[in-house]
Amino acid sequence: MQLIPLFITVGWLDLIDILIVAVLLYQLYNLVRGTAAINIFFGILLFYLIWLFVKTLNMQLLATILGQFIGVGAIALIIVFQQEIRRFLLMVGSRGLFNRENYRGLSGFRSSKFSSLHYEAIVFACQRMALQKCGALIVLSRKSDLKYYVNTGERVDAELTSNMLESIFFKNNPLHDGAVIIADNRIKAAKCVLPLTENTVFPFQLGLRHRAAVGISEQSDAISIVVSEQTGDISFARNGALKTNINPKQLSEILAEEFGD
Repeated sequence: MQLIPLFITVGWLDLIDILIVAVLLYQLYNLVRGTAAINIFFGILLFYLIWLFVKTLNMQLLATILGQFIGVGAIALIIVFQQEIRRFLLMVGSRGLFNRENYRGLSGFRSSKFSSLHYEAIVFACQRMALQKCGALIVLSRKSDLKYYVNTGERVDAELTSNMLESIFFKNNPLHDGAVIIADNRIKAAKCVLPLTENTVFPFQLGLRHRAAVGISEQSDAISIVVSEQTGDISFARNGALKTNINPKQLSEILAEEFGD
């Protein structure tokens, strides 16, 4: 029986190979973190590592079976990660892999606590819009910067204030239809297009704003707030779950828990 060698010779080319693979893996993780694709990414990575381990043990039958899945998996990856691959190629073409901005937070991919948010302005704006029955959809980013969805709307990049939010969602404002995306205490964009939830048991009485709020919370780690235009009720979506008819005090407590210092 052939034994696994206890000592492996590592040369300069091996170190360069490992470094390049590490950079590629980090860039892939950076693209899918905070989205639903992150779980698929880790699952595929684990499956590949198991296949390599089986090959090292020289288990021919199991390695052949797993290898067939790996071969077909290349096509499946292109289908599953088509948006992420497109973003990755755009990043390589426009900024390159070794741009310093791509590695901000490499030591920890941000802290476990999300950045502090001036949520009082959001609560006050939602309270006033609820009284006026002014429809609104606000998305708050966490780890994911939501650049893909920011690019679907109109760039604003304004300071986060209650007056700014109310003016955007004013019925005669051309930017009121769609979502506002907030990141790093800035209103990044308005009139953004969000994915709709595909939940087949979604309450029929709720409209597209609520479906979009749940949809973005399913596709990313962002949380979203909805003010109903029909009833003035405030709703909150997180991780694909929707909590309806919450009052401003409850909203303030939720946001304080999520984004407080």
